[in-house]
Amino acid sequence: MSWLGLWHRSDAGIRQVFDSAGLSESGARGCLLLHEANALLARGTLMFELSLPEPDAGAPLLLFERGGDWPLRLMISAAPQGGIEVHLDQYGHLLHHILTPLREARGTRVRLTLFWDAPAFRGHLALEHPGDHRAQIVEIEAPRPWRLADLEALLSGAPDSHLSDEMEMIALSDVQEPVGVMPGLAPETLMETERGPRPLAHLRRGDLLRGASGDLVPVLHVLRRQVPAFGSFAPVRLRAPGLGLRADLRLAPHQRVEFTGAEVEYHFGREAVLAPAEALCATRLAQYDSAPEVLATYMQVILPTQEVVRTAAGLGVETQFLGRLRRDRRGLAASLLADVNRNDLPEHAGSTAPVLRAFDAAVLMEPRSA
Repeated sequence: MSWLGLWHRSDAGIRQVFDSAGLSESGARGCLLLHEANALLARGTLMFELSLPEPDAGAPLLLFERGGDWPLRLMISAAPQGGIEVHLDQYGHLLHHILTPLREARGTRVRLTLFWDAPAFRGHLALEHPGDHRAQIVEIEAPRPWRLADLEALLSGAPDSHLSDEMEMIALSDVQEPVGVMPGLAPETLMETERGPRPLAHLRRGDLLRGASGDLVPVLHVLRRQVPAFGSFAPVRLRAPGLGLRADLRLAPHQRVEFTGAEVEYHFGREAVLAPAEALCATRLAQYDSAPEVLATYMQVILPTQEVVRTAAGLGVETQFLGRLRRDRRGLAASLLADVNRNDLPEHAGSTAPVLRAFDAAVLMEPRSA
């Protein structure tokens, strides 16, 4: 299994789903597992996505309390000096940490991840910007297991809990969910290879992809991850024939695509620019996918250097950026690449092409959407 529950706030209202048997792409599996009132989840992950407020915002971002024989109090608030303050008093075991984003984040979305593995006496808190390859990670020693009843109450918006307007999503998994590196392409994306178009899901180590320059580049690793289809993971669809696409493209909001042409050189004085898919949603050429799935699967390739590779749909997409992740033992161990030998990972210097903001992307896309 993996994902067990989800709470999400949007303009359409609040969506809640929980199933101790695990969620499917369409939601709860409809398979009721009866468990004892004090059944424990010994290992798991709670993920919170929220907009970071000003430090003096006052009320907590989240306050969840439970009494009885298993007293519990979880409070997440804006730290006075910036960042997120986490206070967890769990059956008499106290955890208190302050995490600060690695870059300025006021008013932007951040992701807080709480992982515990009680049998292994280990866990961590992590704070990151969605789509970033880095995270601030604080290790937790001897974390306590969680009662399933408490987790279900948290994700059900129990009366004894407070969730501020800044809190956008809470998700529960029964495994260690990675932080940092996150793939951004749908598995069905057709990639240009030496043998013609092939679905990303069929690529393997050693396959050759067609780069933007026309050169063939070898695949070192293929990443895959299933996540809630909400918040910073909500799929974006670029619709053909807009942008010259021959077919629709489904991407994660952080996935960057490349634009070239006379308009790019005129507006930005560069041969090519990049834009995250979410920036294109300010235009008529892209929109968040309205598909009803609860879970979404994303994939990406790791190449020797960060590249822009061609899709059969006709648009270039940026491959996975690692930076110097292999030198960060804690970050690597908490990432999607934890099981990969660090000596098998490349170091990436990053792209030299400028990354457009939503306003600049809208200016660039205006002639193309006419």
